[in-house]
Amino acid sequence: MRRSWFLLPLSVVLLSVLVGGSTAPAPSLSDEIQRLLQRWQVDQAFWGIAVYDLDAEQMLYSRNASQSFLPASNQKILTSATALDVLGSTHRYETVLHYNGTTNGATMQGDLILEGSGDPTFGSTEVRGEDPLKVWAQKLADMGVERIEGRLIGDDNVFDDQPYPGGWTVDYITEQKGRYMGNSAGGLTYRDNVVPVTVRATRPGAPPSVEVQPENAVSITNRATTSSRWRGNTLQVNRTFSTNELVLTGSVARSYSGTVAVPVSDPTAFVLQSFERRLQEAGIETDLDLVDIDNLDDRPDEGSPLFVEYSRPFAEIAAVVNKESNNFYAEQVFRSFGWGGSARGASRRTKSFLREADINTRKLLIHDGSGLSRKDLVTPQAMVKLLAHMNEHEEREAFLASLPRGGERNTTLDYRLHRTDVQAKTGSLEFVRALSGYTERPNGNRVAFALFANNYTSPSYRISRTIDDIVRAVASGGS
Repeated sequence: MRRSWFLLPLSVVLLSVLVGGSTAPAPSLSDEIQRLLQRWQVDQAFWGIAVYDLDAEQMLYSRNASQSFLPASNQKILTSATALDVLGSTHRYETVLHYNGTTNGATMQGDLILEGSGDPTFGSTEVRGEDPLKVWAQKLADMGVERIEGRLIGDDNVFDDQPYPGGWTVDYITEQKGRYMGNSAGGLTYRDNVVPVTVRATRPGAPPSVEVQPENAVSITNRATTSSRWRGNTLQVNRTFSTNELVLTGSVARSYSGTVAVPVSDPTAFVLQSFERRLQEAGIETDLDLVDIDNLDDRPDEGSPLFVEYSRPFAEIAAVVNKESNNFYAEQVFRSFGWGGSARGASRRTKSFLREADINTRKLLIHDGSGLSRKDLVTPQAMVKLLAHMNEHEEREAFLASLPRGGERNTTLDYRLHRTDVQAKTGSLEFVRALSGYTERPNGNRVAFALFANNYTSPSYRISRTIDDIVRAVASGGS
């Protein structure tokens, strides 16, 4: 009896070990995504999801994939893909300084014509290197030029004269909303089409000092004050719509000194003013009329090219567009491949490219290249089909290299998806979050995904966390 009394518990223990040690089946990918969408009550958002296995040519998960969503900066995927197809990764922009005139001793007399090609990198702070206008001015001085008389003409006709696309909110243009928000597009650009405005505290109760370079680039209405506080600022720098009038309000601490980059409303005038200043800094006297070519009755004879500035290859520009989500670069690139140099022409060109890739464009609306427009609409299904197309495209390597990797420093994924094999473009506007790109399954299959969340009331960080966890779920397994 005692022996059987010992045997019974032992058999129970063995049975428990066998049952408890069995491995429960892993949740399916569908179940895991559903669980993540129900966590934190984020399922109240309007979700659009498409996860497509590129090697198996099979949709792994779909939710509202054929519905239209605001893509935010995921729009840049469409822009960069179309540009790589139309322009190519080796394309270089050219900005040319022409001269048509005569030389009298050390004086140049006639027309200097600055001809742009829409290059977003000309003098850009995003590109390391010397200021091309400064280099050109110094070269003229080194050639013995002491004075220039005549006209300095800006040729921006490679683009139309519509600097803003449809669907942008006026706040992007009139208020400081962030880096490269509301910059005017133009055929002739310089320093990202922004003017540096330096503000320094003076004495408490008095207006701060304001310095602009070049001085006549914008007009200033200074309603700000210097406070008696050592720290803490409420300074606001706003621009009157469609003008170059800046209005400063609020206060700065008495220790404050800082520079604000303010978009200009007339990029061509800004370039011409900046070049004249560079000429003067190089020791060259100027007596120049600054003229936009649009204000001339007849196109002037360009004469001979003096200097040419080439951009870096487009593959590097595409990386700035996608890795840094640079809105200004995206808008310049958008018009660069657009018929007539317009946003409307670029929209038609983008849709033409998508149709060639066998993508249904009936539910797509394309108003800009950056995704700032709240009139843009994209379906998750169209996005993964585009990603699948670019995975086989002749410019595949340049396209992939333009996308941020998880945790990659100085990109929009800097603090996201560390230790996850993912290349993807982020997107964010008010009540909009998106992430589209590529990852790899445990079986080695490559996957394209598009994740959109619109019209949510949950905290944005929960939406972004959910998006990242869905990507991890795709990369970690689940059928």
